[in-house]
Amino acid sequence: MKFLLVEDNPQVAQFVRKGLGEAGHVVDHADNGRDGLFLASSEAYDAIILDRMLPGGIDGLGIIEALRRTGNATPILILSALSDVDERIRGLKAGGDDYLTKPFAYGELEARLLALTRRHQSTGQETSLQVADLTLDLLGRRASRAGKPIQLKPREYKLLEYLMRHAGQVVTRTMLLETVWDYHFDPQTNVIDVHISNLRQKIDAGFERPLLHTVRGAGYRLGPDA
Repeated sequence: MKFLLVEDNPQVAQFVRKGLGEAGHVVDHADNGRDGLFLASSEAYDAIILDRMLPGGIDGLGIIEALRRTGNATPILILSALSDVDERIRGLKAGGDDYLTKPFAYGELEARLLALTRRHQSTGQETSLQVADLTLDLLGRRASRAGKPIQLKPREYKLLEYLMRHAGQVVTRTMLLETVWDYHFDPQTNVIDVHISNLRQKIDAGFERPLLHTVRGAGYRLGPDA
């Protein structure tokens, strides 16, 4: 799944991103309200994890209200050190779907997120991705092509989900490093090449039409040939 984390505390952000990343999810991160609102308004997410108090000219409640005014119904889990009952009520009345006070256990955060996404998916949110005859089941975390199951390791699943969400687009190495591996610099490693090669073998081997393409000098693209 793909989540947006809007959190200005670097320790909390690292804690959440590490846990969700290890579980195979894609996590975008903003450390201020302005960038958080921009990402939430311009990208599709399964859920948003939103700190209540943020720098950047707009706080968590402001983000929620702005999103709901435009009809954005993405589930929102509010994180806050404000544990007073009245503050929780304010957050939920503003349009938040759940409220988790700090400090919190990662297991509870993940459980609440999955509960939110299940409820939202039952009302029509996407539960799968498809490119040509390649299908990714977001609930069961299973992949298949032309009905044939594909066994993926957690990182391969995360890589494939990102590529499928950007099907037809050229995805650069920098984009993959930052979103799939959480590197904000190029560590001069061949980790991407190795995982792309392994993924290509799993989704293309034995099929007449390849789907995973290398765009020389640019990156990679998932989709049938033009």
